Amino acid sequence: MDVLVTGGTGFIGRHLCRELDERGHDVTALSRHPDGTGLPESVGTAVGDVTAYDAVAEAMEGHDAVVNLVALSPLFKPKQGDERHLDVHLGGTRNVVQAAEETGAEYVFQMSALGADPNGPTAYIRAKGAAESVVRESDLEHTIVRPSVIFGDGGEFVSFTKKLTTPYLTGLPGGGKTRFQPIWVEDLVPMLADCVDDEDHWGETYELGGPEVLTLADVARLAYRAEGKSVRVLPVPMPLAGIGMRLADPLPFVPFGTDQYRSLKFDNTVRENDLSAFGVTESELTTLAAYLRRT
Repeated sequence: MDVLVTGGTGFIGRHLCRELDERGHDVTALSRHPDGTGLPESVGTAVGDVTAYDAVAEAMEGHDAVVNLVALSPLFKPKQGDERHLDVHLGGTRNVVQAAEETGAEYVFQMSALGADPNGPTAYIRAKGAAESVVRESDLEHTIVRPSVIFGDGGEFVSFTKKLTTPYLTGLPGGGKTRFQPIWVEDLVPMLADCVDDEDHWGETYELGGPEVLTLADVARLAYRAEGKSVRVLPVPMPLAGIGMRLADPLPFVPFGTDQYRSLKFDNTVRENDLSAFGVTESELTTLAAYLRRT
């Protein structure tokens, strides 16, 4: 199968392009600034921004399938504000789907997010939910995957947690009680590739999480413990944290704004882990602690 991977030179994209290539697919990685470092020589690259339809349509020519990984991080505040989520997640998905339909592709894989909902509490979640609707209403075969936070080499989850905290003594909104179900990128990627490979996964929406549920405070402790440091978490009342985020929101050099504050008010855990659809059990997956011990 000829597969175009949007965001193919990003954190997840590099892993998935390698996996698809090893499975015998002809793979092209689409990126605004493609860098083939870390990709097999057999993986091609193409220049394109998913918010520009013509560039996407040109890259889609000759491909049977498209994997849409392009996303803004839910953790960091877009410089252009909340509307940027709509431009990239909704507008970009519309362009990818339209280009796939008009160039004769058969299948689209959509990377979504837990809690995706057009009426959700954050700009990120609303845009992801609206993008899912675009995929489902298309004429294409499709799979939608909603993962919890993804960690691994080149990922931002651990580094973001350290950006938000300090070793030894730190404050966290609500005491860092927001719960996550982090999954290692190298555990996740084979399942994503299965979605492309196996038509039994077409038409499905999956929620995928890791082997354990951790609070943000737990993640901070694990991250600093891996460096031989401890951390004591002091709770910052959520209303007070919200006021601080609103005051900081207009400042472009502050990476954490009100949308990210709202994201800490709900958990990022699966309702039911769909690992079994891929013949995988939670006990087989790598924990965050085990990953940090060997990095």
